[in-house]
Amino acid sequence: MLLTGYGVAVLTFMMVMYALERRHDRYIAGFALGCALSASYGYLSGAWPFGAVETVWAFIALRRFRRARVAGVTPGAAQMDNSPPSGEPG
Repeated sequence: MLLTGYGVAVLTFMMVMYALERRHDRYIAGFALGCALSASYGYLSGAWPFGAVETVWAFIALRRFRRARVAGVTPGAAQMDNSPPSGEPG
């Protein structure tokens, strides 16, 4: 029962971080953490294919986080920016 609760908690955390990752690069890091925690749940519950896939997703998310940090741009910032393009009157 404790393992099931852990699984529900980490999967919920992972999905919330995924839903928010366009807001700030910290949420990408949170998603990577959620994937790593989900992988641990998979391994602990005996579902090693799930754990392996979540491990891969954790590394992919970490790479995305590093790229976002280096670029200094929050993903989705262009869509959320309401300022007019340069050269156009505002």
